[in-house]
Amino acid sequence: MPSFAEALALMEAWTESPSLRRHMRAVEVAMRAYARRFGEDEELWAMAGVLHDLDYEKYPEEHPYRAVEELRRLGYPEEVLKAILGHASYTGVPRESLMAKALFAVDELTGLIAAAVYVRPDRSILGLELPSLKKKFKDKAFAKGVNREEIRLGAEELGVPLDEHLAFVLEAMKGEARLLGLEGA
Repeated sequence: MPSFAEALALMEAWTESPSLRRHMRAVEVAMRAYARRFGEDEELWAMAGVLHDLDYEKYPEEHPYRAVEELRRLGYPEEVLKAILGHASYTGVPRESLMAKALFAVDELTGLIAAAVYVRPDRSILGLELPSLKKKFKDKAFAKGVNREEIRLGAEELGVPLDEHLAFVLEAMKGEARLLGLEGA
């Protein structure tokens, strides 16, 4: 099985966009945090997070199928591949594992959190609190591309109350603010 370092190098080789790279790292961070919470394999969950949008930039019309094809060829575990397929609702692949449910639950949410940070005057996640994030979540005009229904459904499938899910992912991202480029200007 490839290592996390190999997964990260693969993501960097396939992804040029700094914002997409940051998103994939944010999902990795949230996946690591949930793996710890549920007593699961942190490196394996981190791989699913850092690779989930591997083909999004190069092959948007074939996402996530092209990535899964390549990852299968490289020997990544089937559990990671199924989670990646399941994070895109349109694939029709059911989210059966806890890993798959977590990946779906954190994907859109990390984007909402990053967007909430980018409109802050200090552009730092460290001062972003849950009430402010909840307000952004409810404001349909804010970050219109973020699918709130998928965030709600993801928390429900994961078995975590929505507010707790929002707070958990926010705290996980705060813990890695520097890695994610969210420590402020």
